Amino acid sequence: MIAQALASFIRAMPKVELHVHLEGSIRPETLLRLARRNRVELPFYTVAELRQWYKFRDFPHFVDIYVKISSCLKTADDIELIAREFLIGQAEQNIQYSEPTYTAYTIFQHCDISFDDQFAALRRARVWAERELGVTMNVIVDIAREVEPKVGITTAEQVIKQFGNGVCALGLGGYEVGHPPEKFRDAFDQVNRAGIPCILHAGETGGAESIWSALRVANSRRIGHGVRCLEDESLVAYLRRHQIPLEVCPTSNVCLNVAPNLAQHPIQKLIDAGLYVTLNSDDPPMFNTTLTDEFLKCADVFGWDQAMCEKLTLNALRAALLPAEDKLNLEQEFRAEFARLRPTNGS
Repeated sequence: MIAQALASFIRAMPKVELHVHLEGSIRPETLLRLARRNRVELPFYTVAELRQWYKFRDFPHFVDIYVKISSCLKTADDIELIAREFLIGQAEQNIQYSEPTYTAYTIFQHCDISFDDQFAALRRARVWAERELGVTMNVIVDIAREVEPKVGITTAEQVIKQFGNGVCALGLGGYEVGHPPEKFRDAFDQVNRAGIPCILHAGETGGAESIWSALRVANSRRIGHGVRCLEDESLVAYLRRHQIPLEVCPTSNVCLNVAPNLAQHPIQKLIDAGLYVTLNSDDPPMFNTTLTDEFLKCADVFGWDQAMCEKLTLNALRAALLPAEDKLNLEQEFRAEFARLRPTNGS
C-alpha cells in the first residue's frame, strides 16, 4: 500500500498532461445533460446506467461510445461546456497545463458545427479557465485513422489556420491496424512544411512498425502510447538516442489488452531502458481513471517515490508544445512547489 505522505504529495503536486482526449473526458452526468438539452436518444437514461455503458469492453464499443458522445454536441456552447468541465477536472487535480486531443472533423460531420465556431468555443473556455481556475490548455487536433485521406487534408488545413491560437499540433488517433500514417502522408507533409508539430498515436493497437511509420512519415515529435516499441530493440535504441517522448497511458493499455494487468505493464521497463516517459490518462471516465489515479496506482505497483513522480511530471512539462520561456518559468514554479510539498526529514 502506498504511503499516506506519498499519496498526499501526488494529489497535491502540480502536473502536466499530454495525452487525454477532450471528447473522451465527458462525464456521464454531462452527457446526460447534453442529450436531454439537445433531444438526443441515448441507450440509457440514468447516470448509473451510463457509467456502466461507459465501461470499456472492446475497441468497437469504445468507438460507438465516442461517436454517440460526439452526436450530443449540437452547438458551439456545448463545445465550450465540455471544454470548461474538462478544465475544471484538470484544475481539481492541479494539472496546470494540458494538451488534449480533439477530433474537430467528427464534430463537424455529425453535428454540423463549423470549424471556426468550434475553435472559438474552445478559446472561450481556455480564457475562462485561465482567469477563473489558473490552468490552461492547447489542443491537438487529430485525424481519426478510419476516415478518407481527404478528411486528413481538411483537418491539416484547419490546424494551419488555427495554429498558435489555442491549437498546437496535428494528431492521428484511432485503430492502427489497417490505417497506417502513410494514408495521410499529404496532410502531414502540409503541416510539417508549415513548421507545425505532428503528434501521432502509435504502438498501442499496432506494433513497432506503427511507431517507425509515425516517425518516418510524419516526423512525430512525441509518440502517443508507444509501449510496443519494446518489440524492436533497434527502435528502443532510436527512441532512447533521440529522447522522443512517449505518452504512456497504463490503465488504457490494460483495458485494451496491450498488457494483462498493471503489474505486467511495460512502463517500468521503458523507464529502466532510458526512454523518455510521460504518464497520462487517455479517456478518463471511460477507463475509470484520472492522471492522479495513474500516479497513485503506478507508485503503488512499481514502488515509485516522490523523486520519480517529480521526474515524470517534469518530463511532461519539458515535452509540452509551449514556448521555451514559458516552460522554464513553469519548471521553476513546479520545483518550488515540489520542495514545499515534500515532507520534512522529521515528519
